[in-house]
Amino acid sequence: MHSNHLLLEEPIRMASILEPSKPSFFPAMTKIVGTLGPRSRSLDVISGCLTAGMSVARFDFSWGDCGYHQETLENLRAAVKSTKKLCAVMLDTVGAEMQVVNKSEKAISLQQDDVVILTPDEGQEASSQILPINFAGLAKAVKKGDTIFVGQYLFTGSETTSVWLEVDKVEGADVVCMIKNSATLAGALFTLHASQVHIDLPTLTDKDKENINTWGVRNKIDFLSLSYTRHAEDVREAREFLSKLGDLSQTQIFAKIENVEGLTHFDEILQEADGIILSRGNLGIDLPPEKVFLFQKAALYKCNMAGKPAVVTRVVDSMTDNLRPTRAEATDVANAVLDGSDAILLGAETLRGLYPVETISIVGKICAEAEKVFNQDMYFKKTVKYVGEPMTHLESIASSAVRAAIKVKASVIICFTSSGRAASGAFEETTAPSPPEGGWVVEEDIVYFRARQSLIVRGLFPMLADPRHPAESTSATNESVLKVALDHGKTSGVIKSHDRVVALDISPPRLQSLKSPKLLETLC
Repeated sequence: MHSNHLLLEEPIRMASILEPSKPSFFPAMTKIVGTLGPRSRSLDVISGCLTAGMSVARFDFSWGDCGYHQETLENLRAAVKSTKKLCAVMLDTVGAEMQVVNKSEKAISLQQDDVVILTPDEGQEASSQILPINFAGLAKAVKKGDTIFVGQYLFTGSETTSVWLEVDKVEGADVVCMIKNSATLAGALFTLHASQVHIDLPTLTDKDKENINTWGVRNKIDFLSLSYTRHAEDVREAREFLSKLGDLSQTQIFAKIENVEGLTHFDEILQEADGIILSRGNLGIDLPPEKVFLFQKAALYKCNMAGKPAVVTRVVDSMTDNLRPTRAEATDVANAVLDGSDAILLGAETLRGLYPVETISIVGKICAEAEKVFNQDMYFKKTVKYVGEPMTHLESIASSAVRAAIKVKASVIICFTSSGRAASGAFEETTAPSPPEGGWVVEEDIVYFRARQSLIVRGLFPMLADPRHPAESTSATNESVLKVALDHGKTSGVIKSHDRVVALDISPPRLQSLKSPKLLETLC
């Protein structure tokens, strides 16, 4: 593995640790993806989430139908209007997920050392003796001694709401298991995960395709989170499917790495995907616990060097029920930032957690503190060394802008682009004002897509402007846009008087030549 650790800025004064955290218009450069659900779908709560720092809303189709998620999305749109905070939309597929089906929804109590049978006969009623599952091939995939986890949500195997099973024997299509811990399963569906076992289910299921074709197309989703990505071919097939749906040809695909298969083919997957989600919940089951951090560091380094956004999940599980994270969780968030994560994804914490807004706020504060000591100069040098020479035209422009910003200690880099593609991979920070009262006139086109898609990239904050209506817009020229950006930067506290700023103009002809950027990312 490459030597990829990013050292802290030195020295850190111990006294500075005690200084109170300063509020900022941008809670953090690291972005926060919030999953919207039962506890976070009202207009008030979503508005609070946006204000606290959520910039991407995730809709998890493992549960809930299109109608349910549409109601939530309408509330999100209303919240975006009222808060004037831009927010992207991510559709998370079900993918190759095995599930226990509990049609009666009665709670099921399982006792340690008892026996339970997993059966593909979905007509049977779920009980403490038998659990019907949605996958007929499990008996062929597992053997005696294999480990299986079952729970309503992703889990560690120690909670009383999830159970750890060990395969004892296979009887026809049924799998007989020993129960390793007492637990109570509640709800209609439970995720079933077989550790390090190949499951012969499609990555993009018929149900996923139906959800994308209806809900996804209707709402022009910005991101598709491809669950259980195991091979680069999974991404290619998803891209081909999206390209046939004209409205989603610009949707970015984030490959969700959840098991050893995805880890084994990581390099090829990274090449095909627009970004990566490290799903540490399932990974923590498939991998020995002591190996998870190694994969995180190696994967984030590879994403950083490829110039593709990386998202880390499962950081503050305890905040599902508590107002404060544990010390270990707070340190974990900071380390994800120092490792190079672009965004933190919150799942159960915002979906069903008691404190969705507070969780986003606290995670944002931890990220901001970690960013203060992130060694940007060293990170830039590592990236340039990795990219090597000759650079592409845009990489050269990007690296020159960053080098200048580091040398003059600039507060921000402001980048102009009309097509939505511009340099950003190593940018420290980019200021981006919210639209003025009434908003800028921006159609649902490629530029708007790029603006929202930049909301998952660390340090990028999009500014929407409309040069097509010079008589009506204050942003008809780069000079006026620059003034608006600077004014807003000052108002928000990102730029102070006498600060230095680097401005970068990327013209459309140069953007046409962009092929496979390493230092470059999406920016409006």
